[in-house]
Amino acid sequence: MDSESFIRNSSFRGRGGCTFKADLHIHTCLSPCGDLEMSPQNIIRTAKEKGLDIIAITDHNSTRNVRTCMELGKKKNLFVIGGCEVNTQEEVHCLAYFPDLEKLDEFQNFLDEHLPDIKNNPDIFGHQVAVDEDDNIIYEEEKALIMALDIDIESVSEKVLSMGGIFIPAHIDRSKNSIFSQLGFIPFDLKYNALEISWRTTVEKLTEKYPKLTGKRFILSSDAHYPEDIGKVHTKLKMEKTDWESFVKAIHRL
Repeated sequence: MDSESFIRNSSFRGRGGCTFKADLHIHTCLSPCGDLEMSPQNIIRTAKEKGLDIIAITDHNSTRNVRTCMELGKKKNLFVIGGCEVNTQEEVHCLAYFPDLEKLDEFQNFLDEHLPDIKNNPDIFGHQVAVDEDDNIIYEEEKALIMALDIDIESVSEKVLSMGGIFIPAHIDRSKNSIFSQLGFIPFDLKYNALEISWRTTVEKLTEKYPKLTGKRFILSSDAHYPEDIGKVHTKLKMEKTDWESFVKAIHRL
């Protein structure tokens, strides 16, 4: 490891911290429409090649391919945050991140409870598989993960935050499955930690369109479903070290 990598990835970084490159919206082969090449092994390798320091795994309505990604990331000195892209009752996509595998398992139970029992059609939406470190299939989800949960966005936010997680409405600039495309506004009482924009716009352009968003916290993520899209855009996070507590503080400083 070179001296720069050592400084960026060591536990101690001094009072000012370091700036880390984070792509906080990446899908694996478990997601519908996610390429089968999006295995944990390929994701971790590609993220390292792209110079990312932090990634988040956010499959549609499932956390079942996170564990392997986190284990591989630890081996390869890449900080992997476990999460999920939730499709709410209103068809609004939202990102949820959690501090550990125990909380992820708890949230998976919540997802299982609220995801409709509609079978996936692989010919239309693709296979939904979780794999191990060697790309062997260890699980196939039969429910259609593309479906909306039977619970509204406020209830999802409340659940995530009550578990000590981070809640972020996803790609709010998009013309479908965003909070603006589905609701036309952000509910005044909706609790969230930040807002995500896609590679299609910038904070400046978005706040010009929606002046009331001026001063809000934003992340910029790839929403990668294919290896080549990993790290297409990223968020810069200033953190003392790569752990959950520092991540939460960095989000709140955006």
